[in-house]
Amino acid sequence: MRKTELLIPAGSLEVLKIAVLYGADAVYIGGEAFGLRAKAQNFSLEEMGEGIRFAHSRGVKVYVTANILAHNRDLAGVEEYFRELKELGPDALIISDPGVFLIARRVLPGMEIHISTQANNTNYQTYRFWWELGAKRVVCARELSLEEIKEIRENIPREMEIESFIHGAMCISYSGRCLLSNFLAGRDANQGSCTHPCRWQYSLSEETRPGEYFPVFENERGTFIFNSKDLCMIEHIPELMEAGVDSFKIEGRMKTALYVAVTARTYRKAIDDFNQDPEVYRKNLGWYKEEIGKCTCRQFSTGFYFGKPGKAGQIYENSTYIKNYTYLGTVEEVSRDGLCRIEQKNKFSVGDVIQVMKPDGRNLAATVKGIFNEDGKAQESAPHAKQALWVDLGAELSQYDILRCRGDR
Repeated sequence: MRKTELLIPAGSLEVLKIAVLYGADAVYIGGEAFGLRAKAQNFSLEEMGEGIRFAHSRGVKVYVTANILAHNRDLAGVEEYFRELKELGPDALIISDPGVFLIARRVLPGMEIHISTQANNTNYQTYRFWWELGAKRVVCARELSLEEIKEIRENIPREMEIESFIHGAMCISYSGRCLLSNFLAGRDANQGSCTHPCRWQYSLSEETRPGEYFPVFENERGTFIFNSKDLCMIEHIPELMEAGVDSFKIEGRMKTALYVAVTARTYRKAIDDFNQDPEVYRKNLGWYKEEIGKCTCRQFSTGFYFGKPGKAGQIYENSTYIKNYTYLGTVEEVSRDGLCRIEQKNKFSVGDVIQVMKPDGRNLAATVKGIFNEDGKAQESAPHAKQALWVDLGAELSQYDILRCRGDR
């Protein structure tokens, strides 16, 4: 059986470390330019270097995205950027534009190149095309079914790798090539500045076509005809492996450390359980489903894997997230007297029962016994304003533990 890679997103150095410690085999990140998540925090070159060293010291790979659809004005900057990356030593570049690909091959001749889903990779001849040009891996278009992926695997070199998204937000447009943001907000999704207008509310009418109606569902806030459900394949690990997918990719470079920790840890356990014994995997399905729902998400679907999703893949009644748990912070330091230092992300108070999420899979219940500011002054609650705090939980704590609580704060 082919070894399956778990590929986790990270939008910052803090989140990269969480991804590594909570189960990633590889992490994909973006620099400050030429990626499709310009609104993510992203990495300076210095942070990128630190992140790569941190990951490599723990046997985890790091891939850097440079997957914009480049215009003429971008090309000189791309070349300079790749020369800077050469010194940092990432494990691969993720590219969609043929021009950018050629620059990478020239500037970084020994670098592994992965072809982004943005390149619309929907057939095995496309995979062969990129392989013959020197690409190691191609990321499936999200419109592919498992049957189509199987056929691709049967018709490409055995050494070539297939990567496919298995969890996270879905784009309403063809492999992410959307013009809505550009037209409505002047921000180009294909240059990394998407404003996500597919999540906005719309009303649809056509005055010259009386009697012809689009089946629109609405509530008091409007309609959400472009709003897709999130992808979740936690119940279908066996089918993904059977199809020949080498890398299981989680979407979410703009998501929180809690999202990354939950998805990395849950899919890590599911993959390992299945490899150990398929029966163990089947017995633990309930735990995976419960746990994966503890990160912020929309309703779940299986996307295009089992055919066109149709109405089953859309959310017509709203565009809001389901938020069963709230991220409170990550343990940055533990003092000798057991207090933990965090950068507080959301409100909590003395007396609240919260959950400590540990990389090894345990969830520990803990009661907040005390909250102290940097000067040691006690306070009854941690308000919404982001601040560094020391917290007394009276629990077993380690650096990089995640603190979360039930409900939307």
